[in-house]
Parts: sequence; structure tokens; C-alpha cells
Amino acid sequence: MSDRDHALASSVLAPLDARLADLVALYEDLHRHPELAFQETRTAAAAARRLTAYGYDVTTGIGGTGVTGVLRNGPGPVVLLRADMDALPVTENSGVPYASTVPGRMHACGHDVHVACLLGAADLLAAGRAHWSGTLVVLFQPAEEAGKGARAMLDDGLYSKGLVPTPDVVLAQHVAPFGAGVIAYCPGACMAAVDTLEITFHGTGGHGSQPETTVDPILMAAAFVQRVQSVVAREVAAKERAVVTVGAFHAGDSANVIPDRAVVRLSVRSFDPNVRTTVLAAVDRIARAEAAASGAPREPETRVIDSLPVTVNDTAVLTEVNASFTRLFGEQRVFAYEPATGSEDAGLLASAAGAPLYYWWLGGWDPDEFRTALAAGRLAQDIPSNHSPQFVPLPRPTLATGVQALTAAALNRLDGRR
Repeated sequence: MSDRDHALASSVLAPLDARLADLVALYEDLHRHPELAFQETRTAAAAARRLTAYGYDVTTGIGGTGVTGVLRNGPGPVVLLRADMDALPVTENSGVPYASTVPGRMHACGHDVHVACLLGAADLLAAGRAHWSGTLVVLFQPAEEAGKGARAMLDDGLYSKGLVPTPDVVLAQHVAPFGAGVIAYCPGACMAAVDTLEITFHGTGGHGSQPETTVDPILMAAAFVQRVQSVVAREVAAKERAVVTVGAFHAGDSANVIPDRAVVRLSVRSFDPNVRTTVLAAVDRIARAEAAASGAPREPETRVIDSLPVTVNDTAVLTEVNASFTRLFGEQRVFAYEPATGSEDAGLLASAAGAPLYYWWLGGWDPDEFRTALAAGRLAQDIPSNHSPQFVPLPRPTLATGVQALTAAALNRLDGRR
């Protein structure tokens, strides 16, 4: 980032301090009112209202509840900034005064932070349009947690029907349990592919007092849950990365009735196509073997709920944008981090456009608490992770850093003006 580019970014970012209190209030309001995947009507309406006020051409209802704003500002590249909007079916236990008011619903992954930061950046970039040239697309996506929102927007004609111009680059960020005020990045493959599976085990139901007259699908599925954990430990090389997690187990309704089926849901994470093939084949093999060992009346049925590819950062874009981050934040606040075994659908927005992607992490936890836990080797124990009922990012300086990062990244890819 040259001195000239840094001066342009500083000019565009200058109004942020005066607007930060409004962004904090917006974030707290979004946190109080979480909405699940494809139900983000209130959040989408708030985004659309603000984008209209900032001067964007706004389209709503894309892929259900998706919102886009387009700001055409002369010749130059098309830059897309993306934020996801959905919350999780988690009961909040954070104790913050702006905790969720919706029972069993919480912004436990920080998407409220993402929405507030993108609206803040959209505001600054619109107000500072004299300093850049090109087309800015801001996109508020539903259903990231379900892995379906980006695909739904694409299927609804995001690019094919010209709802927004096809981007030359896609930029996104995700808040994480690092100290607030830092930016973390990972070149190349930064997030795992995921396959979400539902396996139905079939048994023969009957009275709980006479298990010998039944084929118990609960015992069958429970054996599978235990055995499937051996796949990563015994069938994947130590140098490779893979995760197999069983997240749901449903069977029966009464203590004295053995049901005729048990349903297990699991997610498989991987970075290498060969590892993915190995793990999925092993999961299928073990499910069939446990059913056969139990004398099941028929083989288990496997349904693929969804799949997402590996999220891959473009090295050239990452290097150039990081130069802007380093100049803006300083070297100590921008650091490399290892690939995450979580998964994302933001990459679909880039691959569908044939555009490069840069996806980075935004620190959101209390810096002093983070440093104390890091020094004690207790990050996993003391710092809540995403999806935890205690995961509530610190509004300041998280929001300011997030707005600055999105704004600086966009300016890095847009044509500058003197």
C-alpha cells in the first residue's frame, strides 16, 4: 500500500469515529433479535433501509431473504463485499445487557458483527466515493449456517439475471475468538470442505421388556457413533486434516418401547479430495457393518444433506490486501493463522463469478482475557468459541476494526482517485 493509497484510505475512514456509536447500537439491536436461516426478514429490512439511505441500488428477496446494494461510481473493477446474516438455534448464556430476546435463538457465530461492519463500510465508501472509481457490490447473505444461502442467491439469478454485476473479486471476513483489534489470515486453503450426512438405521421395534424379540436400532446406531470416531484416528494419515463429528441422534419416544429406526446426523470435514473420499467411504462401510452385525432387516440409508467445497484464498489478492492491512493496523495486528476446520459458502460467490476470493478472520474477544488465556495455555478452556452460548464479541474495538478492514480491502481493489 503506497503512501498515496494510505492517504486515500485515511480520508475515507475519517468519519468512522463519529458514526461508531450508531454502529454499536445497530449491532446490539441485531444481537437482541436473532433470526435463523432463511428467516432473516428483520435483519434484511434493516440492511435494505440503510443501503437505500446511503445511495445504493438495492435489491431484496434474493434467494429468500438476501439483500444486495450496488454503487456504480465510474469505470473500474467490480468489488463484492459479503456478510452473512443468520443466527443459530442456541440459548444464550452470556449475561450481556443486549442478550437475545428470542428463546432458543442466538447470534452465537457473530453474524450480527458481520452485518454491522459491512453496513459501516458501505456507508463510508459511499460517502467517500470521490476517492475511488469502480463498482461496489455489498451482499447480505442468508443461511450460511445451513450452507445453503450463497447457492440460493446464485440459483435465484444473482449473476445470471444481472441482479448484480459479476464481481472481479470477492472479499469477506468472519469474527473469531482472537483478541479484538487483530486480523488473522491463511493463504490458500483456509477452511475445510464439509459433507453433512443423515444416516437412518433400521431395526425391528417392540416392547422394552422383551429386547430379544427386536432388532434394536438404538444399540446399532450407538455402536456406529463410537466406531466412526476411529476413522480419523486410524484411516487418515497424521499429516492430513479431517474431522468426523456426530451432532444429532434421534430415536424413540418412550422408555419402554424399542423403536424401529434411529437417525444420526454427522459432518465430515476435509481439505484433500482423496482424504474426503477415504473418510466418506469409511463412514458408509462402518454404518453397513454395524447394521449387518446387529442383524438389521435392511441396510442403513444415507442422505447427503449438503456439501461445500474447500474455501481457498487467492494468494495474490491476499498479499496485496494484507499490505493495506499492515499499513493501516501495524505488523503486530496482522498475523498468519493455520487453516480452520470450519466450513463456509462464501467461496461459491467467487467461484461462480470466476473471481478470486480473500476471506480473513477478525478478532472479537477481550484482548486482556485473550492474552491471559494464551499465556496460561488455556485458550480452549477460557475463551468461548464460535457457536458457544457465551460467544459474544466485544463491540469495541471489534466493529471499528471490521469496518476499517472491509473498507481498506475494497479500496485496495478499486481504482483510486487523487
